[in-house]
Parts: sequence; structure tokens; C-alpha cells
Amino acid sequence: FWRNMAAVEWVSILFHVLLLSTAASGGLWRRQPYRTGGSPSGYNYETRYFTQKVDHLNAGDERTFQQRYLINTEHWHDGAPIFLYTGNEGDITWFCNNTGFMWDIAPKYQAMLLFIEHRYYGDSLPFGNDSYKDVTHLQYLTSEQALADFAVLVTELKKSIFKTSSPVVAFGGSYGGMLAAWLRMKYPHVVEGALAASAPIWYFSGLTPCNSAFVTITRDFEGASTHCRDNIRRSWKAIEVVGSKGGGLEWLSETFRLCQPLHTGSGVETLTSWIQDTWFNLAMVDYPYPANFLEPLPAWPINKTCAALSYEIDDDYKLLEAISSAMMVYYNYTGDKHCLNVSQGATPSLGSQGWQFQACTEMVMPMCTDGVHDMFPAEPVSQSLHILPPPFKLPW
Repeated sequence: FWRNMAAVEWVSILFHVLLLSTAASGGLWRRQPYRTGGSPSGYNYETRYFTQKVDHLNAGDERTFQQRYLINTEHWHDGAPIFLYTGNEGDITWFCNNTGFMWDIAPKYQAMLLFIEHRYYGDSLPFGNDSYKDVTHLQYLTSEQALADFAVLVTELKKSIFKTSSPVVAFGGSYGGMLAAWLRMKYPHVVEGALAASAPIWYFSGLTPCNSAFVTITRDFEGASTHCRDNIRRSWKAIEVVGSKGGGLEWLSETFRLCQPLHTGSGVETLTSWIQDTWFNLAMVDYPYPANFLEPLPAWPINKTCAALSYEIDDDYKLLEAISSAMMVYYNYTGDKHCLNVSQGATPSLGSQGWQFQACTEMVMPMCTDGVHDMFPAEPVSQSLHILPPPFKLPW
């Protein structure tokens, strides 16, 4: 099941807010009080809402919902570019506050910054609290509908609010990067260009080997230290051996400083899955500067992590103690956590429930490991990718 969650929570991540009068487009725009310095990053933006169609593919469906977007115009003038972030699977403000590149280059290009929230995430819920009720309500959670949202909102923004012909360049990361690239391809009359960062547009069956992501992650750790890679590879067997002994699960729970003790039967699998998630997340945020995207981390966190694993460790217990110390770089670099929760991997700002649905319906990206070309336990492509998890019940 962890492989499904990996595809769910990791193929992912980036977005922003000011004040508007209702436009001539018939009340499509809703006001929100101006915020100054209201983000943890110190970025200033305005939050606005746009009245968006629930179903762009059915002209007879007149249902609408309020889609949130964030905007900054302090450097912009008519004719200057509009930098659009195509929101992905999470709260747009969280992505916005962690997309420094767009903010860094906006003054140079005198660009407007526009961050549009993806439908079904954050505040942009087509059916409010019922949006995740069942498949009938969730059927409009697709990349096709999301792309139409972006195209319609940008077009109306330029036409009705700013009355400008400014060129639009789309930006996105991970799934948002896929959307940025697809937006340029599907709506070339709306966006003049797109920058798709870490966008797995080829990560589908028959296009990319299923172990590619984990081979790449292994190289990241190997680059820091071959001992680090080898110790992590040996740790999976060590967890099984220690966990199978009397008092083993209790020892593992204490060593990894878990808030809740591991349970007999599922304890080893739970711990293994959580540690795998950690290495994946670390590789995803291995930035050359301090960041707070998933967790508060130092620059080059993999190097810091591998410092505790930079020598050969043969004893199972000492190896797992070193693994625990290494994981503290990711989970407790600030030193303010008293215990760790194995059920919480990535940040809550990521919409894991919505992404589960997308990962099982259209963003099916098979992942696998072999334990030879990568440092993870051998595991074939998870069939759980093709099973719709609760509470999503198909109507047939």
C-alpha cells in the first residue's frame, strides 16, 4: 500500500492573494480583504475568487463554484508578462509561499504573479463539504477540467479585469509542471510558454521504467556516501530481524522515538513504509539552501542525513540507531519535536485524499523497486494503484 501512497503524495507540489471590484463580466469575481506580509515567506499577495464552471465539457451544466487564486501586481504594467502558476494537489497558499523562483524574477521582468488553485484542493471545492462524498461528486476532478479552469480564468482576467494583451508564461512543479506543459500544448492561444520543473509527463506505463524514480533517489544518497546507500539498503533486513525478536517492536518504537508503539503483525511493515517515505521526501527537497517546503531543513539535507551513515555498520542494532539519527535531519532538525508520528509523512497542506483519486483514475504512475539498482526493498508494481480506496465507491 505504501507504493500507492508514494505515487499519491510524492508525484507532487506550489501558489498566492489583494482586492478587486466586481467586474463587468457579471459578478464573476469576489472580493477578499487585502493582505500585506500575511504569508510566512513575507510575500505580499491578494486572495481573490473566480466563479468557475463545475463542468467545462457540458454546455448545459450551469453549476458553478468559487475558485481561489492569488495575485501580485506590484511590479506589473500593461504589456509586461503574466507569470502563471498552475496549481497542483494542495493548498495554493502553501505552494505560493514556497515558489521563490517566480518571486525572484518578477521584478526583473515586471511580471504579474498569478497562482491558481487546483479544483478540489484548498478552498476550491466544487461541492463544498460534499466534494469528496462519492464518485458522483468527484467525477469532475480531472486534469482536463483543471486545465480548462486555468484557461478560462486567465482569459477572463486579461479581458475583464486588466483589459490587457500581456503574454502569459505558465510555471509548475511536479504534477503542476505537467499541467503547465499541457496547458501550453492544449491552449497555445492562452499561454505563450511554459516552464515545467520536475514534471513526470513521461512517467506512465510503457513510457518510463517503473523503478526510475527510486534509482534516481538512490543516486542522490550514493552521491553523498556509498556507505550511506549501502547502510540504508541493509537496514530493511535489520528491521525485520530486530522486529521479529522478543521486545523488538518496543525497541524499534523507542529507538525511532515514535509517539505510538508499533503493533504486532503490522509494525515492521509500518516502520519500513514510513522510512521509505522519508528517503523519497528528502530527495525531493534536497535543495542547496535552507527550506521549509515539507519540513524545516538545512541546505543539502541529504549530505547532512548521510553524515550519520558514512561508515560501514554491520551490527543490526547500531545500524538502526544510526538510521534513526539520520532521519532526525528530516523530522526534527529544529529539535522541537518530542516524538514522531509514522502516519504523517508529507505536509498536511498536500491534498492526499484528492490525489489518491487522481492517482487511481488518470495519473496512474506505476512504481517499483528491485533492491539491486536501488537501495529499497524489492517490490513489484503495486496493484493497489488500480484499486480505488475508501470512501470512493464506484456506482457500478
